[in-house]
Amino acid sequence: MDRKQIRLSGTSYAVLALLSLCGESTPYELKQALEQTVENFWPVPHTTFYAEPARLAAAGYLSERQEQHGRRRKLYALTDHGHTALAAWSAAPEVAAPQIRDEALLKIFAGADPQPILRARRAWHVTKLAELESYRDQGPGQEIEDGSGPDHALTAGIGYHQMAIGAIDGYLALLTAEETSPAAPG
Repeated sequence: MDRKQIRLSGTSYAVLALLSLCGESTPYELKQALEQTVENFWPVPHTTFYAEPARLAAAGYLSERQEQHGRRRKLYALTDHGHTALAAWSAAPEVAAPQIRDEALLKIFAGADPQPILRARRAWHVTKLAELESYRDQGPGQEIEDGSGPDHALTAGIGYHQMAIGAIDGYLALLTAEETSPAAPG
């Protein structure tokens, strides 16, 4: 079978990983799974994500079949080629540096008062931490197997939000101390 050569992106690997975990799925089912898992640390635009399964199928990473009755939805599953690509990519120790796009930091850089922005960002981290802890406690509609890739990612995500809350608290305390300390004689 001739395969179209494509470059696999982070979105490609997200689709492959979700299909590895969920089994045969429609793009809509994959998007629902993405929203409860991967999107917590790897946001993907909806249009990009919905187009990716067909692109991967054309390159032989996924099989594609259409339901014969009902809504005639397309269903995708990993092929051996897809399993091999996912295994090779996930086993490679190299990772790209993270990209930070934080509007709060951009506003502070632009001269905004950092305290209200940091308090709002802290509240977001607290909410996200509670959400992830609820996944850990009950799973997002399914049990997360201890020691699995999703379990490790969930544990890391919880640690990240705990760390961010601590860092924000430390910086807010520093700002408060600066406000209350007497000005140095000039």
